[in-house]
Amino acid sequence: MAEALDFFLDSGSAGQVMELRARLALQGVPVPSAAPSVRFARGAAIPAKVRGQLGEDLGRLVLPELWLAVLGTILTDEPRLVLAAVTDTELLAAHVDVHDALAKRVREPTARYLPGSWLPYCALSRELEVAALPDALAALGEVSPIRAKIASIGITDTRTGAVTALIR
Repeated sequence: MAEALDFFLDSGSAGQVMELRARLALQGVPVPSAAPSVRFARGAAIPAKVRGQLGEDLGRLVLPELWLAVLGTILTDEPRLVLAAVTDTELLAAHVDVHDALAKRVREPTARYLPGSWLPYCALSRELEVAALPDALAALGEVSPIRAKIASIGITDTRTGAVTALIR
């Protein structure tokens, strides 16, 4: 089991992401069922006993708007389409602040979400065969950048998809 700290998008920008996912789904591309979000951290567990204080600490952060402006793929064995965020200094500083709040509270943090390794993105598809990428990109057509605000923060059980809200 793993748990992730996800930052969920405001309704307007989430709606735009859902429209892109719907275009993909019409072409048979598997899409996430979860609400659009950007994952800031992941680890083996975020213990229940620290979640209240973690929510208070994260509630004090000033989170910048996200500019989801880069259409791309995450290159794993089975790639997926994503809208990556522009990684400006404000976003990177907020990410460091989040990890400062998480310090010693997350068991076995996942390296690819740590400062210096993190690529902020919102998933558009689930895993795809490499051969399916050209058709998936064609299904999207023209994609405009999306300006997004963070509406809530939650801890996602990556096995079940269940989200425990920290900040609404």
